Amino acid sequence: MAAQTPRRTLPPTGAPGVYVHEVSGGSRPIEAVGASTAGFVGTAPKSAAVDVAAPVAQVIDNWTEFKRAFFNALPDPPGQSATAAEKQTWETAIQSWDEGAWTNLAHAVYGFFLNGGRRCWVVDIGNNKTATQLEKGLDALKAIDEVAIVAAPGLTGSDHYDKVRAHCLACGDRVGILDAAQDADLDSLDPAGESATTQRGFTTMYAPWLRVANPRPQRDSDGFAKRDDHVAVPPSGHVAGVWARSDAARGVHKAPANEIVNGALGLTQNIDDQTQTTLNGKGINAIRYFRDAGYLVWGARTLATDPEWRYLNVRRLFNMIEESIAESTRWIVFEPNDEFLWAAIRRDVGAFLMDLWRQGMLMGSTPQQAFFVKCDAENNTYDDIRRGRVIIDVGIAPVLPAEFVIFRISQYEAGSEVEIA
Repeated sequence: MAAQTPRRTLPPTGAPGVYVHEVSGGSRPIEAVGASTAGFVGTAPKSAAVDVAAPVAQVIDNWTEFKRAFFNALPDPPGQSATAAEKQTWETAIQSWDEGAWTNLAHAVYGFFLNGGRRCWVVDIGNNKTATQLEKGLDALKAIDEVAIVAAPGLTGSDHYDKVRAHCLACGDRVGILDAAQDADLDSLDPAGESATTQRGFTTMYAPWLRVANPRPQRDSDGFAKRDDHVAVPPSGHVAGVWARSDAARGVHKAPANEIVNGALGLTQNIDDQTQTTLNGKGINAIRYFRDAGYLVWGARTLATDPEWRYLNVRRLFNMIEESIAESTRWIVFEPNDEFLWAAIRRDVGAFLMDLWRQGMLMGSTPQQAFFVKCDAENNTYDDIRRGRVIIDVGIAPVLPAEFVIFRISQYEAGSEVEIA
């Protein structure tokens, strides 16, 4: 859409001089949304023995914030004018103070920030760990658009997997990280039978569990922490942090694999090449120990039943692009639905995809090989216009030896829709 020439008028005084008119060029750049904000649902240390009737989501930007919000608080120190009795009471309270048990949720959030995560939302569901309560916790994350990664650390089994899967499918803009059960037989583990798969790869699974340093170490008779005092924790929180770190270093288009898991001191099960092959065929991502590198995420697949969506970086790249376009084209709602609007859409979406191609996120030696944008009278019929819909067909070639994958974005008064063609 060409910029309109402003109507130039002299100021009221009519004084001679040079006057500056600031005129919008009409372009509305599309900004890429973040893909690294995680949402964690589980039992917090403070409420490990409490029922939470109405779970709510709380934003957390660092580990200190999580401890302040979800661990038991230290007793407030007495004031300068406190009596000896008050000081003694406080000292006694400090000696008996307990921060609360480190739950799987606490380990996950700690592992998230330790591995490069920068922002997450946490939902405490209390000691009720049923699938129904998990669903309530996940519902608290539905309205938070920035959440792109979802995990329920340590909540395993088909009932819990199904709730995470259903949540990610309903939202359509996030990927769930599922933990394989701690004692699972990895050779016979069947994600499909555990209600963990989706057609288009909105869920992933990682195994085995990690061994990390006990944050509340046992002491020997001399008061020193015992060596090799480790605890087993689910991998989802650490993995979410690895995703965030990989996104920051390389971009969401890069598979978050062959990456070190910070904080891992061991594994509950060691995986050999044969087991790795079995897991890979099922879409389960392994965490393995390599003598020269340490503990690495050694897989980047989804639990997709459609092979087109088997790669995690493809699923997450599409999530980012779809949501970025959907959010940044809301301005078109209520605009005259004509050729001028369609041209503006093609310009803005095309410029966004061109920038992604230049960053190496799309396949192809030319822009024409990497993407296309179609928004014209052919895919916006008279019936669509009468219904108040603007349809944008976008095709992109992800960084894989694959053909174009096409998706359609529809903007209308009630909101936006994204569907895969």
